[in-house]
Amino acid sequence: MDYLTLKTLHILSMVLLFGTGLGSAFYKWMADRSGQVAHIAVTNRHVVLADWCFTTPTVVFQPISGLWMAHLAGWPWASGWIAASLALYALAGACWLPVVWLQIRMRDLADTAARQGTPLPPQYWRMARWWFWLGVPAFTAMVLVVALMVFKHLPGGSV
Repeated sequence: MDYLTLKTLHILSMVLLFGTGLGSAFYKWMADRSGQVAHIAVTNRHVVLADWCFTTPTVVFQPISGLWMAHLAGWPWASGWIAASLALYALAGACWLPVVWLQIRMRDLADTAARQGTPLPPQYWRMARWWFWLGVPAFTAMVLVVALMVFKHLPGGSV
């Protein structure tokens, strides 16, 4: 695959990753704020589905395509901006993995509450707080990765 085709796929994948992540976070957060158990249950199901259909493939594709492009361009993988990008990506992944588990558990708790016509248990709300706060460093790390991807250097450094 040539560099420009790979770069196009890499950018489209990043847009899909960001769009799905931010969109899912927004809709889940708003559903939770509504307090409507049935709405929360449906939204949680959709968030989990979106993660499997869109986020997971892009999470796998991003580092593969990025390192492949670096190879094609002749950039050493130990370059400061590439190493920093990979470290930030690993940080985001370390936050995302527990978020996936939390989303699945919250989906199941919300489904049960909706079926039984009961309020969401306190455990749901504890998980929702963890879900939110794990998203803050993950999102911040990904914004920095995109900045490094675009500018290809660390502050004060060069390509």
